Amino acid sequence: MVDRPRNIVEKLWDQHVVADLDDGQSLLHIDRIVLHDRAGPAVFGPLRDAGRSVANPALMCGTMDHIVDTHPGRGDDTLFKGGRGFIQAFRQGAHDAGIRLFDLGDPRQGISHVVSPEQGIALPGATLVCCDSHTCTVGGIGALAWGIGTSEGEHAAATQTLIRARPRTMRVEFTGRLAAGVTAKDMALALIGRHGVTGGAGHAIEFCGEAVRALDVEGRLTLCNMAVEFGAWTAVVAPDETTFGWLRARPHAPRGAQWEAAVAHWRTLASDEGAPWDRELQIDCNTLAPQITWGTNPGQTAAIGDAVPQPASADVERALAYMDLLPGQILSEVPIDAACIGSCTNSRLPDLRAAAKLVKGRRVAPNVTAIVVPGSTAVKQAAEAEGLDAVFRAAGFEWRESGCSLCFYVGGDSFDRPGHPARRVVSSTNRNFEGRQGPGVRTHLASPLVVAASALAGRIADPRPLLA
Repeated sequence: MVDRPRNIVEKLWDQHVVADLDDGQSLLHIDRIVLHDRAGPAVFGPLRDAGRSVANPALMCGTMDHIVDTHPGRGDDTLFKGGRGFIQAFRQGAHDAGIRLFDLGDPRQGISHVVSPEQGIALPGATLVCCDSHTCTVGGIGALAWGIGTSEGEHAAATQTLIRARPRTMRVEFTGRLAAGVTAKDMALALIGRHGVTGGAGHAIEFCGEAVRALDVEGRLTLCNMAVEFGAWTAVVAPDETTFGWLRARPHAPRGAQWEAAVAHWRTLASDEGAPWDRELQIDCNTLAPQITWGTNPGQTAAIGDAVPQPASADVERALAYMDLLPGQILSEVPIDAACIGSCTNSRLPDLRAAAKLVKGRRVAPNVTAIVVPGSTAVKQAAEAEGLDAVFRAAGFEWRESGCSLCFYVGGDSFDRPGHPARRVVSSTNRNFEGRQGPGVRTHLASPLVVAASALAGRIADPRPLLA
């Protein structure tokens, strides 16, 4: 045991080391494994073919999210070519392995990174892996979580362990307070915009500071979700009273005396005073404005009222050509064709509440296709109980079933409507590389508030005047 102050990443790591290996790597115990319909068959198939079984089915679960259709009345048939086969293979594999599956029609179904904390499957201090790069999302409740490939998924399922090299550590402090209309998504985009998409490469990050502590759990999940877009291995927010209150009574959270013991342990998951870091960054949130991407990665970001920058490299020239933008063009004057609220980044109940409050009594601009895709069936049902679906529908948004939907294009759904090809989209999702949301689609990443305001205006728009 290291006899010095330790940061939260070191504490989480040390608590899961089964053995330190000769090559400098560690064998880690994995507390939770989450699978989804796109990767699940590629984990279960090789396990079956090798004659292996899942080591501990109680520590694994699965959900339908990536490939499923999100239109009302959906079933196994999807707009993704071959999707029915993926869904049915995953369902059979989960049944054969004896793991919990949140299937279509199950009120627990949803996007894996929304469902796992929502159900209390992800917990502070736990290690959690999923075959998806945005698994770092659940660091927002204090878990050590990261995305893996399907071969690692097979290894984790069979052994409940994985081999990893100890990461470098980074502390990112967000000082000050967010103004109205500025959100966790803006914090993340500002960080990536200032330090680049490789700024966190190879690091496990702790997000901290006054602005982080003021976020609700859903905002912290959003912040950690975007860590992988910063190049980080994972990210975490130390659990606190906000976390404990949010997790209490979740279906798979501890109960009674076990809850009290768990919380006592979770309180120790904080960085010690004087703990060392390999790198430290600071972002002042007092003057932070809503952010919007202008290029083809989250690092190509500016404040919403700013102008498109002058190209300083061939990469920027290519991005501007793809996005059909000119240097000096004011971002808040750029017209849009579509707007999307959803994804594992920004599809939870507070996201939908905030957007609904902004659009209530207003209408989506003519010729704009606007959709809302709740992050889970539980979120969808809670939103409907509050009447949020009626608000969105009255404003001209489509109200969808839960799933990954148009976060990424897999040859199925699109924003296009008959006679109206949608090529410029404002989206609350997390990636905007060329073709991410469809061939030729130009995606501007933003918060749900910016997406909602833009849908109403028919152009990229600042939500703050509407909030005022």
